[in-house]
Amino acid sequence: MARILIVDDSPSQLLGIQRIVEKLGHETFTATDGAAGVEAAKSVLPDLVLMDVVMPNLNGFQATRTLKREASTAHIPVVLVTTKDQDTDRLWGMRQGAKAYITKPFSEDELSEVIARVFEGSGDAPQA
Repeated sequence: MARILIVDDSPSQLLGIQRIVEKLGHETFTATDGAAGVEAAKSVLPDLVLMDVVMPNLNGFQATRTLKREASTAHIPVVLVTTKDQDTDRLWGMRQGAKAYITKPFSEDELSEVIARVFEGSGDAPQA
């Protein structure tokens, strides 16, 4: 079972993603903006962060960049989960250090596949 931090300012999106992740057998933690997400990642040290982009205080691009520059969190894979669907957004997100990028709306299967792919690529996937 992985420990997954979900960062999204939309209560309905947060709950929807949380339900999918918990259905997969993972433990979830949540934060409602980028700044809170960075702080939660530092304290929880999750196995994965699912990060929205458009949020108050610190957007997902900034939060991802912050996590990747911090020694204690640089190893944590970040998946950007966002409505921003332009190629330039995807490219910018990956340049900030994201391991994957998925656009909303997405299906349960799509999110499950992205999570599995990230853990397979890291070589140290927690076992459910």
